[in-house]
Amino acid sequence: MAAITVHLDIVSPEMQIFSGLVEMVSVTGELGELGILPGHVQLLSAIKPGQVRITLQGGKKEIYYISGGMLEVQPDCITILADTVVRAENLDEAAAKEAKERALKLLADKKSKVDYITALHELAKAAAQIRTIKELRRRGHT
Repeated sequence: MAAITVHLDIVSPEMQIFSGLVEMVSVTGELGELGILPGHVQLLSAIKPGQVRITLQGGKKEIYYISGGMLEVQPDCITILADTVVRAENLDEAAAKEAKERALKLLADKKSKVDYITALHELAKAAAQIRTIKELRRRGHT
């Protein structure tokens, strides 16, 4: 028996990253982790920097990193409009760690409220990239 699926589109300003049938999508919304299955109630949510985990038709799993964006769930389609999207396998761990260190230094300086907020956002993105890389390793990818 075929699994129940829903159409997913992941789009960034540069290009469409993914378009196809999925069994499940997991993403971190403003109020926490969201697991979306076919038939999910309609929803519109901001997305925090982090992982988008999808289960493809047939059970194969893929992981993407997004720097934030919007999620829209409709009865027959899920759309993720992301600021930046990177396949987890393509993340650069050294660059993410370097970005985290830069953000921590900016936080320590506390020059202005704007700099502080920018540094917090950069720190969240770098930490999310590092978590995504660790999750990929945990699943057996190198």
